[in-house]
Amino acid sequence: MTDFVGAIDQGTTSTRFIVFDHDGMPVASHQLEHEQVLPRAGWVEHNPLEIWERTQAVIGSALTTAGLATSDLAAIGVTNQRETAIIWDRRTGRPYYNAVVWQDTRTDSIAKALDADGRGDVIRRKAGLPPATYFSAGKVQWLLENVEGLRAAAERGDALFGTPDTWVVWNLTGGPDGGIHATDVTNASRTMLMDLTTLDWDDELLGFFGIPRAMLPTIHSSSDATAYGMTTVDRSGAAGVRITGVLGDQQAATVGQVCFAPGEAKNTYGTGNFLLLNTGEELVRSSNGLLSTVAYRFGDAKPVYALEGSIAVTGSAVQWLRDQLGIISGASEVEPLAASVPDTGGVYFVPAFSGLFAPYWRSDARGAIVGLSRFNTNAHVARATLEAICYQSRDVVDAMAADSGVTLTTLKVDGGITANNLCMQLQANILGVPVSKPVVPETTALGAAYAAGLATGFWSGTDELRANWAQAQRWEPQWTDAQRRDGYAGWRKAVERTLGWVDVE
Repeated sequence: MTDFVGAIDQGTTSTRFIVFDHDGMPVASHQLEHEQVLPRAGWVEHNPLEIWERTQAVIGSALTTAGLATSDLAAIGVTNQRETAIIWDRRTGRPYYNAVVWQDTRTDSIAKALDADGRGDVIRRKAGLPPATYFSAGKVQWLLENVEGLRAAAERGDALFGTPDTWVVWNLTGGPDGGIHATDVTNASRTMLMDLTTLDWDDELLGFFGIPRAMLPTIHSSSDATAYGMTTVDRSGAAGVRITGVLGDQQAATVGQVCFAPGEAKNTYGTGNFLLLNTGEELVRSSNGLLSTVAYRFGDAKPVYALEGSIAVTGSAVQWLRDQLGIISGASEVEPLAASVPDTGGVYFVPAFSGLFAPYWRSDARGAIVGLSRFNTNAHVARATLEAICYQSRDVVDAMAADSGVTLTTLKVDGGITANNLCMQLQANILGVPVSKPVVPETTALGAAYAAGLATGFWSGTDELRANWAQAQRWEPQWTDAQRRDGYAGWRKAVERTLGWVDVE
């Protein structure tokens, strides 16, 4: 039996390839960044050909460095930045335009129009998503309307659409020479085009955006032994390996954190935060500002759903202290500065720099630091920044409990800010539940590897994956109930101060 599984992690700023052993431990890795193309304010693009080039390079480098051959790999899994839209020519493999990235806001007028005439309610009911620039469908509509000749090519069946997983899989399996045009249920669930109950593209939703069905990839399970084909010869040297797992990045992290039971949740701390709660085979529709999404589907089993809360500014608030205020020279300095005071001295910082995401969804909000007196110092502001990360997560956790009826017992965490011990202790204090960090921090790539390995029998089932998970660090709550109650009441009061600050059309 082969000894390893590979995972391609095609992210927003970089692409990496990690090889994992049977214990779920990384044995080889290589990562390369790609350019962020910013043609004008609010527009964010990537070059799909550069992403494909980077994908080949990281696979080859990781295998070579570790002295591994493709025959050592049981399978490859793919995980990716979600919602980013790529359209290319099936005959040549050339993109018609750059990838339009999930952060891009050029489709704002498209999103607003959907809510103005009631179509937004249909999208919420069928796709579990609010009309927003975040998701893929509006980006595809924009490309069809603005790239010369693209709509005609789409009508002819020459133009293919996909999120980055689909682009990578199509190229890995031959591209113009028979490449597999496929995606999985998790990525499809982020487009505003898939019905969450049928797990198929919905004709009514396609009609809202004027998107021909022929452009779209076939939707498969996240873990499937045959659906995604086999790699062909390319300069990475990774030919003849089955691709058997595909997951969007936040769902992959959920799998990597082995959140397989209803009520289990993970929080990924990055530029922003993404908190997913497993709701099992029940599709829970949010009435509290969260997204309903597919967590994963393994083989022919029923899909497992999740509630997701997206928070715009968490780690980037620390960057703001560094770059705009200059009170720290590096992110690592925020912890000792914040720890130099026992509390925030009554200060709250709500980093609503471009509005508030889940669960408020208030684009009229703007950032505010409140509660200041002459007593306060940089250290209090630094500590308030860390608390803001945690309070925003508390907002989402409370919304999840209201939607699902599930009370969180432990929060599994991953991402860069988890290296900050004070922040994680504050998270436990503010939530009132333990916070747990795994030994293997690359949970996104690991989740893709797990999906791939399950399909081939490399791992026998989710019980074996649970056995792989090991805790590196755990933080227990230290605040009293009164401290937690009073602190959160102050936070909600601070949030109120940010609302209605700017006029929004």
